[in-house]
Amino acid sequence: MDPEDLEPRNRKAPLKPLDALSVADLEAYVAELEAEIARARGVIAGKQSHKSVADSLFKR
Repeated sequence: MDPEDLEPRNRKAPLKPLDALSVADLEAYVAELEAEIARARGVIAGKQSHKSVADSLFKR
């Protein structure tokens, strides 16, 4: 058995060190994160929509 088998499969990514970044770099980083959040919310909305349609089809 490999030691890697004992570790969790979904490890969180290490946090990015922010102290060395300039204000402009931090603002760009925040913009990237906000864009990723918007993308994830779009996927959530799509999945909820599909679930609603499936629920209405199989509702008794």
